[in-house]
Amino acid sequence: MRTDRFITRLDRLSARLDREPEPPKIETPRMSRTRVVLFGATLAFYLAIVVAVLTSSWLVDLDWKVFMFRPFQQWPELHAFLDYFVVLGQRGPTAVMVAAWLGWRSWRQHTLRPLLTLGAALLLLNITVGAVKLGLGRLGPHYATTIGSAELYQGGDIFPSGHTANAVVTWGILAYLASTPRTRRYLSVLSSVIALGVGATTVYLGTHWLSDVLLGWAAGLLILLALPWAEPMIGRAEAVIFAVRERWRARRRFAPALPSPVPTSPAMFPPRRRAQDADQQREPVGAGAGRSATALRTTVQRPHGTRSERTPVTPAGSRRPPHADRSPRNPQARPVN
Repeated sequence: MRTDRFITRLDRLSARLDREPEPPKIETPRMSRTRVVLFGATLAFYLAIVVAVLTSSWLVDLDWKVFMFRPFQQWPELHAFLDYFVVLGQRGPTAVMVAAWLGWRSWRQHTLRPLLTLGAALLLLNITVGAVKLGLGRLGPHYATTIGSAELYQGGDIFPSGHTANAVVTWGILAYLASTPRTRRYLSVLSSVIALGVGATTVYLGTHWLSDVLLGWAAGLLILLALPWAEPMIGRAEAVIFAVRERWRARRRFAPALPSPVPTSPAMFPPRRRAQDADQQREPVGAGAGRSATALRTTVQRPHGTRSERTPVTPAGSRRPPHADRSPRNPQARPVN
């Protein structure tokens, strides 16, 4: 019974996927006044954190206090779970999961906007966060050398937190691309919980400073707030891709058909005749005077006939036996005149 129900559900799902759904009307987010205010406030917060770390202010002291508190030693029972939970902030696994979901949405809605938006967001994330990481070169807590120091320009790549920024962007893009306000609210809450949890987990594990996590949250939120500015470019890229696809389809549709190969059946190409059959088909001697001597010598074998049909053994002429006193005539001798 369970197998029959499962097969029935698969049939219904396949029938539903085979139908051509009508793409829903998805409103493209625009840079409203509220979004501009939030973008400005987040950018100010981002710059304030950078300045506080560069000047080794109270924020750096707070970083050291949280690290010396050793949260992973205070609550060791959470360590096993949080080791797996922090994977939700890694770029590879999260990008694959979210790209699979958005790819299915793109196929169902006949648009490339979800995938292109995710690609644009990840590109901005790599450029902005990667540039700050390499430029400041801050070391992580486990590699710190001087207590109370900001550990800048030491060849590290820890500031801002890549796990935190990636969690904000990757999971926040689902709320950004939601088709209904209700779905957008639910996904916003879910993505916020995941992003906050991943950032706090990195502090718990001691892999990031607290200031790294704060800057990672700000960096990811800046990218989500700035995505409407990239929407025109995403629309043009989608139009170009669809145009290339249509040209490729038209070229395949109107391509000249190649000539079909000639069938090589035994009826069209009979086998070669055997030598015996060829000999039987040849003409007897004397039929062609201009042929070669080899062809003239080749005759059809005939059965032995009667004695009367045989050719005479003696040459034509006198049948008298030769006289013993006479010498044989020289056939080449000429008579004397």
